[in-house]
Amino acid sequence: MNPTIQEITGRIAERSRVSRAAYLERIRRDGEAARAKGPARAHLGCANLAHGFAAASGEDKPALRGSAKPGVAIVTSYNDMLSAHQPYETYPPELKAAVRRAGGVAQVAGGVPAMCDGITQGRAGMELSLYSRDVIAMSTAIALSHDMFDAALLLGVCDKIVPGLLIGALHFGHLPALFVPAGPMTSGLPNKVKARTRQLYAEGKVGRDELLDAEAKSYHSPGTCTFYGTANSNQALMEVMGLHLPGSTFVNPHTELRHALTEAAGRRAVEITAHGPAYTPIGELVDEKSIVNACVALLATGGSTNHTLHLVAMAAAAGIVLTWDDLACLSKVVPLLTRIYPNGQADVNHFRDAGGMQVLIGDLLDAGLLHEDVLTVAGPGLDRYRSAPALEDGELVWTPVTGGSKDLDVLRPVSEPFSADGGIHMVEGNLGRAVSKVSAVKQEHLVIEAPAKVFDDQLDLLRAFEAGELDGQDFVAVIRYQGPSANGMPELHKLTPPLAVLLDRGQRVAIVTDGRMSGASGKVPAAIHLSPEAADGGPIALVRDGDPIRLDSAAGTLELLVPAEELATRTPDGRALSDAQWVGTGRELFAAFRRMAGPAERGAGIFGVSGAESSHHGPGLGFPAEAGLSHLETGTAVSPRHAEAAR
Repeated sequence: MNPTIQEITGRIAERSRVSRAAYLERIRRDGEAARAKGPARAHLGCANLAHGFAAASGEDKPALRGSAKPGVAIVTSYNDMLSAHQPYETYPPELKAAVRRAGGVAQVAGGVPAMCDGITQGRAGMELSLYSRDVIAMSTAIALSHDMFDAALLLGVCDKIVPGLLIGALHFGHLPALFVPAGPMTSGLPNKVKARTRQLYAEGKVGRDELLDAEAKSYHSPGTCTFYGTANSNQALMEVMGLHLPGSTFVNPHTELRHALTEAAGRRAVEITAHGPAYTPIGELVDEKSIVNACVALLATGGSTNHTLHLVAMAAAAGIVLTWDDLACLSKVVPLLTRIYPNGQADVNHFRDAGGMQVLIGDLLDAGLLHEDVLTVAGPGLDRYRSAPALEDGELVWTPVTGGSKDLDVLRPVSEPFSADGGIHMVEGNLGRAVSKVSAVKQEHLVIEAPAKVFDDQLDLLRAFEAGELDGQDFVAVIRYQGPSANGMPELHKLTPPLAVLLDRGQRVAIVTDGRMSGASGKVPAAIHLSPEAADGGPIALVRDGDPIRLDSAAGTLELLVPAEELATRTPDGRALSDAQWVGTGRELFAAFRRMAGPAERGAGIFGVSGAESSHHGPGLGFPAEAGLSHLETGTAVSPRHAEAAR
């Protein structure tokens, strides 16, 4: 193993020692009870159990009434509006049949919401997107809370859905759980053409009809969008963590191989229950090593910056405390091995055809950058994920992939990387800490020093662009009050096309924000997820128009070049919307989430670290709760945690 990988894994384990031990004690107690007592539903009262099988039909009803066959929960994000989740319409009957043949009985235990950031981009609904992750986690818990089940099949693909499903499942850590992917749509209009059309539209050179035609040719059929955004980053991480069957991640929907892999997932779910031959509880599978493996995969592929939030939150659900410092240290030793749009011109289908996850995982294992000695849903050891699935005479088989990349423009070995370090950097300075995705940014744009242009709403920046107020000048766009405590930390990806236009004109521009961009963020340099956020009194609330800012994504620094003594005389400018103002599109229903959300670097969630639950732990992933006035009421209050930073 690479010594840095070993060191960071050990550091995480030591930091998490108390909470992880408490978490494992709980799930092992539940697991021992499950093995000793037989299928979970057998211990329900008669009235309880009768409710649980009343609607069942055929051979499932007597199986559910009996106490011999293990029960499998199907938790689904199916809806027929979103392309990534539409294929799940047919999964429940396929999975039920596969589970039945394997000696179990399956039921759809519940559904979880699945919103699309692509649809809500730049709209009020986007302000609910990140909060939906924790709603999905709670929905998963509700589905599994019936105590009818011995394993779970999790059906989800996109942005917040996979992290939410995993967080929820980890709170039932004694249960085995498999993710069952749906796969990407086939390749459509090249991403380069789509991006260019967006820029032309931003410049007013093409109309809505031309833009809609380009978008429709890009997003054209069932399946995940083919660029390497959060959805496909989710899928890659689930495979590297051993939560998918090997090689199942990027197989297109509605193919024979896809159906075979879905059926195999149903069979495997029965085998890994406490009553099967290979009991594999998800809370044991997701450990410090698998979390580090996920971080390595994210960095090696230049994946979505959203996972700097999600990985922290997912780890916390397993009693593990992951920090941005860990990601920063890993980034220094993990090379960038892929070029997938927006980091290149290829899409995930091209990546798969170049060798895909099998070649990537194999090369990272050979270089000592992934832990091999982990549990997976396919069995112990990550070596299993060097194998690719195929159909031979109608039978599903896995064959080891021994060759390297078939396209070095898309996928490279560790010995010949696109970059010596990872595709995501952490930056830090007197404005706080932030995330910078460098894999899609040209070398000459990694460093910028320019005056600030301050906006408290992304729409104000768009209006300034349309009015020509941003033309012919270098600047750093500072977009504030976009953090989890302010308005749910929306993605600001709608800003990319206009700023890309200015970049192409020769202007030097960048973004600094306490909001998110997107897994699809491209060539505009940006420092995002800035923590502490403006609504919590972070120093970004002290920035004024014209203040010089220096962002050096290569060196990992972010500085407001204003004398400390001058900053000390300033008070926070602007404010987050009050509850009375933050209404419409259902946002008012989530007011409590704003008050409970932890900071970005702790996952921006409302849950604590599993195993760290006690009266002195509050919101923000198990760190001490803070006293003081709510920013929602005062508008300018500086929290105790951030008072020193704001000064």
